[in-house]
Amino acid sequence: MTLSSTSSQVKAGPLPWSGLLALSCAAFTAVLTELLPAGLLPAMAHPLDVTESRIGFLVTAYAAASFLAAVPLTAALRGLPRRPVLCGALLGFAVSDALVALSPSYPLTFAARLLAGAMGGTLWAMLAGCAARMVPAGRRGRAIAIVLAGITLALSLGVPAGTALAGAVGWRAAFGTLAALAVLLVGWIRLRVPRFPGEPAHARVPLARVALRPGIRPVLSVTLFLLLGHQVMYTYLAPFAGHAGYGRTGLLLAVFGTATVAGIWVTGVLIDRHLRRTLLAALALFTGVLLTLGAGARAHALLLGAAALWGVAFGGAPTLIQTALVDASGPAEADAATSLQTTVYNAGIAAGSLTGGVALDALGPGALPWTALAPAALALTTVAAARRHAFPRLRHAIAPEAKVPAEPVSVAVVCPAGDHAARRSVADGEER
Repeated sequence: MTLSSTSSQVKAGPLPWSGLLALSCAAFTAVLTELLPAGLLPAMAHPLDVTESRIGFLVTAYAAASFLAAVPLTAALRGLPRRPVLCGALLGFAVSDALVALSPSYPLTFAARLLAGAMGGTLWAMLAGCAARMVPAGRRGRAIAIVLAGITLALSLGVPAGTALAGAVGWRAAFGTLAALAVLLVGWIRLRVPRFPGEPAHARVPLARVALRPGIRPVLSVTLFLLLGHQVMYTYLAPFAGHAGYGRTGLLLAVFGTATVAGIWVTGVLIDRHLRRTLLAALALFTGVLLTLGAGARAHALLLGAAALWGVAFGGAPTLIQTALVDASGPAEADAATSLQTTVYNAGIAAGSLTGGVALDALGPGALPWTALAPAALALTTVAAARRHAFPRLRHAIAPEAKVPAEPVSVAVVCPAGDHAARRSVADGEER
């Protein structure tokens, strides 16, 4: 067929904001579903006739199910179109949240949380890949940043707002509202997210081979190191603040959460042109924050400033890492690669919480920044060293801009496997 060159028009065209915001709201809903019980421990404990610690296990159940389900469910669903799978995951959230809202017993509530975790593992494996396929390669990072901004908004605004809503109308009504939100999102996604095909069986790369591709393992390693170091501090921020003589943990969390919004905004501006440099700067900033907390946390102004810089650094880092992962895997294999990252991400959360707890019991809260410093430094070192495939100075996923021909050119397109394998030959002698 004959196509007029549209490279300049595509580059200058608007982002598909409605579809990207729908995916961002899906991320928001997933994070809020995961973390809301943590803010409702006393409210949920008495009606379900359990201790507050067992309500805390509802968050653990979600993370464990997500950890266990991400890879096998993604592998089982790779051949299906992406949009119905997204909608199915959101309907699973709706069912889970509705069950929690109506449940008369703790075992049923726990089972509902396991369902939510499995749906979360499936959802996170697809969000970045769908965002990457909705835009040209040169805008991939910004699209992923928009989608993952839902995480930041959930942490900084959603969880406090959900907790306040539960205080006003009851925790069951709060989970019922989440269920209704998930149903509404299904309609939005059906209208605005393209129906991307699944992977045909003959084009499907086994997950083990995806993991062995150049660049994948360094990106997964950075994910693990960053989450481990972050969770050591974040999980035990309250005892650390008490050690520093600062009893307003809520204010520290608010400062951190607000600063993550700035971090994701800066990342959205810089990611497509300066991914490597921006990630190095974010990890270096996080390392510096840990040094500051270890040496001078008793100065309260310094503590608040460090929390703000920590938020800026962490706000953009997950988006930068996930964009690098999609670059390394390619959009066609992004779902498989992201399912591996979801597993590593949850492993980092669990390992960080465990490591921080051991350090707190053995050495006291003052040791937490120094405990977190080692994995943070490993993350920074890994990015600095992996300059060829994982975090290149010039992103391989973005080809140099070609000159636009004055006249239409003939382009032969062969797509034997949907968007997973395409070859182009240009009649005027361009590189094949």
